[in-house]
Amino acid sequence: MFSSSPECKGEDRVIQPTGDVITTEGETVTLGCTFETSDTYPYLFWYKQEVKHYPNPKFILSRFTVGSGKTVDEDKFSSTLNSSLRSVPLKIQKLQLSDSAVYYCALQPTVTGNTKTVQKPLEQRQHNTPQHPPKGVTH
Repeated sequence: MFSSSPECKGEDRVIQPTGDVITTEGETVTLGCTFETSDTYPYLFWYKQEVKHYPNPKFILSRFTVGSGKTVDEDKFSSTLNSSLRSVPLKIQKLQLSDSAVYYCALQPTVTGNTKTVQKPLEQRQHNTPQHPPKGVTH
């Protein structure tokens, strides 16, 4: 199961379809991300948020208008920034159960080094329950 984060608010923003993507191991899935920015040369990132590494998302890749950016695992993840469509979809290949996570698309400038939760997970917002860090995590 894969989840995309909801859209961010602000002058510049990314928009991701909400909801889960359910598929089978070995398949390929593409997660959508469109963006709005006044920047002539946008720089976008994809992050993977696993429960076991909460609240620290893992960098997957970056893409920008001039150049190709960086990718952690090129056999697993790929993306192309399309400036005219203002999109940067994430393609995940050879899916495994360990790929289950929430995937975040981010537009530069992005927050780094902040361990506080910016937005509660969708399930918790729907039930309006307080958010608590996983066991063993301290603030």
